[in-house]
Amino acid sequence: MAGLFTFLHRNYKASNPPIVPKSSDPIRFGILGAANIGPDALFIPARSHPEVVIQAVAARDKAKAKAYADKHGIPVVLDSYDALINDASIDVVYIALPNGLHFQWALAALEKGKHVLLEKPSVSNATEAELLFHSPLLSKPGAPVLLDAVHYNFHPTWQYFMSQINQTDVVYASHTVLVPTGIIKPTDIRYNYDLAGGAIMDLGSYGISALRAIFAAEPESCVECTVKPTVPPASELCDAEYTAKLQFPGGAIGEIRGTYDVPWLKFRLPNLEVLHRPTEVPDDSIEPNQVKIRTRKVVFYGHMFATIYNRIDTEDTFEVRNRDDQQPIKKWTEKISKSAHSFREIGMEQPGETYWKSYRYQLEEFVQRIKGRSGNGIWVSADESIAQMKAIDMVYAKSGFGVRPSHERQVS
Repeated sequence: MAGLFTFLHRNYKASNPPIVPKSSDPIRFGILGAANIGPDALFIPARSHPEVVIQAVAARDKAKAKAYADKHGIPVVLDSYDALINDASIDVVYIALPNGLHFQWALAALEKGKHVLLEKPSVSNATEAELLFHSPLLSKPGAPVLLDAVHYNFHPTWQYFMSQINQTDVVYASHTVLVPTGIIKPTDIRYNYDLAGGAIMDLGSYGISALRAIFAAEPESCVECTVKPTVPPASELCDAEYTAKLQFPGGAIGEIRGTYDVPWLKFRLPNLEVLHRPTEVPDDSIEPNQVKIRTRKVVFYGHMFATIYNRIDTEDTFEVRNRDDQQPIKKWTEKISKSAHSFREIGMEQPGETYWKSYRYQLEEFVQRIKGRSGNGIWVSADESIAQMKAIDMVYAKSGFGVRPSHERQVS
């Protein structure tokens, strides 16, 4: 019963965090697009951050922007995207537009000296990523901060998960995410090919990012990719379901699987599974002519929404063998399960509360960078963002649906 109360209390506070007094010189955010992700990704996290104020919003439809502002308590509604990035009172531009508009407006905001928090996937393709993240605007003295918002990377549970992995010994990893039928409609912006839509760009980006981190390497090739197209009126070049196999250095294999169309009764939590090769481990209690072998499996449930629920199962299978002929003497399994919601729970002294969402941890580090502070060192580098889009392009090229196009039409 206590566990249920803790679960409910944590998730209530995650959506209703305490509103703290703001500093005398806060960082003022402007929002491009009246996106559904705005509350979870920024507005709610901002409530508990003393140095963050949500100042303004702009959308293509000003009436929609006004309704959005009224709903979320945003004080200023501006006439256009251009008006927002030119507003001198705005310090940061948060871009939650369709994927295909990210590059254009991130670059435009940087040109105006604004810091940019950019929803993932950062852009439409690797060409755009190279141009954006290696822009000379980012290398000048006092350059603005640009962050590819891979939010799960900032949550303490991800750090614990990575501590359970010996990256040089990983031989296989997989990521699976299933979205029940009906949640994503055929008219959803995720299915707009011209705006760089597709399930791999959305769900698949989590899996590709996670695999790259697990292997601490970039995929050498996509050896298989099967996709299921969407149904009208969605674009036939947008995937609603995918399975892909990527080869990493040393012959290691990573797989991603995802769908927007699983029956509700078959829904399962998103999960990552990591398998290690058998390795010899020291043990003074065994005989000199014996060896102890460990084979590790790590499974992470819920990494995409770790505040709601997360669990990491670390299962070690041990075997004692004769050193000479490798004949088994004894075999057993040890399993540890752990959930964590703060750095304190994994033995680290860093800011955070158990009700902080991954987006709140991300916001903490983003503000630290803007303020020129050291923070906890967790970040998404420019090169990582570029490599991520190269891997996504690789998968789409193998799928036959092709790399997502750049969006050339100016939209304000």
